[in-house]
Amino acid sequence: MTKSAAPKRHLPTSPFRAPVVPAPKHFAMGDQVTHDVHGLGRVIGLEDGIAALVDFGSEQRRILSPYSKMTKL
Repeated sequence: MTKSAAPKRHLPTSPFRAPVVPAPKHFAMGDQVTHDVHGLGRVIGLEDGIAALVDFGSEQRRILSPYSKMTKL
């Protein structure tokens, strides 16, 4: 059994509401961020749409898009 990466299509005749798709997160060099696992950090590098390199003080981590556990402060 395999999972499909594509989201299911919402039919206009469906009695249910269309799922809300969150807007993609965008970060810039120097942005302060917080990560659910690693804590506070600062963006020190970007790979457009792929990953962000973040300095958390004690370590540097490459956080992959869609950045579900990371938010801008």
